Amino acid sequence: MARYTVKQLAQLSGVSVRALHHYDAIGLLKPAFIGENRYRYYGREELLRLQDILFHRELGVPLHTIGQLLDRGGADRLAALEAHRAELVVRLDRSRRLVRTIDRTISELKGTSIMKDSDLYQGFSAEKQAGYEAQLIERYGPRMRERIDQSHVAWDKLDDAGRQARMAESEDVGQGLAALMRIGEPPESDAAEELLTRHRAWVAAMWNRPCRPQAYAGLGELYTLHPDFRARFEAVEPGFTDWLAAAMRAHAERASD
Repeated sequence: MARYTVKQLAQLSGVSVRALHHYDAIGLLKPAFIGENRYRYYGREELLRLQDILFHRELGVPLHTIGQLLDRGGADRLAALEAHRAELVVRLDRSRRLVRTIDRTISELKGTSIMKDSDLYQGFSAEKQAGYEAQLIERYGPRMRERIDQSHVAWDKLDDAGRQARMAESEDVGQGLAALMRIGEPPESDAAEELLTRHRAWVAAMWNRPCRPQAYAGLGELYTLHPDFRARFEAVEPGFTDWLAAAMRAHAERASD
């Protein structure tokens, strides 16, 4: 039976060595045994448990709750996997609808077709947006409620062309930053500065208020912490979430305002 060291398991699963050490420390994923060389070794059972952990994390389940769920085992594990599958099917359907919306928007911007007004927002989830806002308010306090209301007012004032332009700018900047990551540019690279400046201006426009450097860096941190944001950016390019957050933090440190 194959045995994997922490480094080998990290390479196999895409989970960082640091995260695996943390999972061990909190009792979430213990190695099968520790060798005389003091290396941790993982077997098939541990690999399956790690898969379960990743399924739960993908759906935003907190680590302490994951441990409780996995320790039940048996029928509960099967039920959990079936629930995960159902949720992922829903997400896949939403993602497909969002891709169609993006394609239609691109086609209209190129002048090859015209979108129906009712097609502009296909695939977006009002429930998820409300959830994001509730989390922001809980984390940053009542003033965040006022800022979110300001953002809604600004968005409602835009006509269809204005909204499409905002969406197109977001897509263009995001793809540009992802392209820099693909060619090996570090997140603190000066090559990303122009795109990051555009991105911060886009955030400010969406917020309907200035996006200060500290707030911009905080938004990057939120991207890494929230499973839905992470899923969105990882769909663009694996590793893009952390790269983008680091780039936003570096830009904020360089900014003078």
